[in-house]
Amino acid sequence: KYTKFSICYYRINSLDQETSIYSRWENVAIPSGEENKTASLSYDYRIMPLENTSSTGTYYCKVKWNDIQKMGKGVFVLVRDTGYINTSYGWEILVTLTVLLSILSITTTALLLWKRKVLCPRRNQPNILRQEVETQLPSASPAQPPVYD
Repeated sequence: KYTKFSICYYRINSLDQETSIYSRWENVAIPSGEENKTASLSYDYRIMPLENTSSTGTYYCKVKWNDIQKMGKGVFVLVRDTGYINTSYGWEILVTLTVLLSILSITTTALLLWKRKVLCPRRNQPNILRQEVETQLPSASPAQPPVYD
């Protein structure tokens, strides 16, 4: 009863319209000793060529016996125009981010070094300023050198 069946390949487009692609009848002989057992058979069908973007849709396979019909889950196929290049900006974003972070790091380092030079004068300069201030102040006792020296 189940050795004769039909296989039908079809496509459903975005408007839910069914387009038949290919169908055929099969008559499978059951080897002796294999009666009343479940069997699985694979049938491949290659859809070529896909003409244009209207070939986009979900492709299904359906098998029909006399009283039973089984349908596959379907495979979605997206057809693009020729010459289309899938753009990936992964490397460009990585290089750009690295360059920007490098520039920011260099700029920050330069600003910190410049600010240090402005706020922190040389070691000898505070002593010179202290000596100038001490010489200007009138005092009865001789000038004492600073303790921290």
